[in-house]
Amino acid sequence: MSIAEEIHRLDELRARGVLSEAEFQQAKARLLSGAAPVGGGTGAPAVEVLNRFRRSRSDSWIGGVCGGLALITGLESWIWRLIFAVMFLFGGAGALLYILLWVFVPSD
Repeated sequence: MSIAEEIHRLDELRARGVLSEAEFQQAKARLLSGAAPVGGGTGAPAVEVLNRFRRSRSDSWIGGVCGGLALITGLESWIWRLIFAVMFLFGGAGALLYILLWVFVPSD
């Protein structure tokens, strides 16, 4: 998207009342200065978090999934281990999810 298109989109958001005048001016100045958009410009923040998700080698009991989740979410790894254990007790979903993450998530 070009800078003109992004400024037009920001102006539409301001016209609808989503952005205040100060927020509009701040975002416009950031665009014109060439600064990277919020989120790094590669997509939604959730996508960036998923792209950074790696299994931990230093904080692992079995596969490092809980240690990796702890790094990207800010929760302690023991909390993630507890969540997976509780999910395991309710139909085995925790074990299935853990195994899938272990197989498909690369290690750091």
